[in-house]
Amino acid sequence: MELGRYCSRALVIGLFCISGIVAASAAALTTSGLPVPRYVSLKSDHVNVRAGPTKDNDVAWVYTRSGLPVEITAEFENWRRVRDSEGAEGWVYHSLLSGRRTAVITMKNKDDLASLYERADTTSAVTARLQAGVVAQVKHCASGWCHVAGNGFDGWIEQPRLWGVYADEKVD
Repeated sequence: MELGRYCSRALVIGLFCISGIVAASAAALTTSGLPVPRYVSLKSDHVNVRAGPTKDNDVAWVYTRSGLPVEITAEFENWRRVRDSEGAEGWVYHSLLSGRRTAVITMKNKDDLASLYERADTTSAVTARLQAGVVAQVKHCASGWCHVAGNGFDGWIEQPRLWGVYADEKVD
């Protein structure tokens, strides 16, 4: 009888611990169920960025460039806190964002040009040279290289030259 009561208590305690672990895991999930941080792009050429996650908050500024990459750093209900390549942060309504991956060309010196190659190899032919600030669609990334395309260019670029993909991130 004593052993039965002990086993019952152990079972209840075990279930209680497991439910606590499940609850803690559920709390770590985002509203969307997607990881944070992550990169997305602006769906529209008019995106209000607010000081907080409601329409009652003031518009801090407006993005006017569709396709611009932003990093989601937090979620609250249908709102996403985003950061752009210049470090500015604010809240955007989720439907104004797209999962389409884009990136901004970055250079240490804004006057330098980033080489775009025919293949993921610096010995291959240079197909274009891109200025800092150019936005490109990210088609694929692997092994430190990304295949990007945009208006009048298509080729491979070294991943560290892009803001909009994480270091060594694989994008398919």
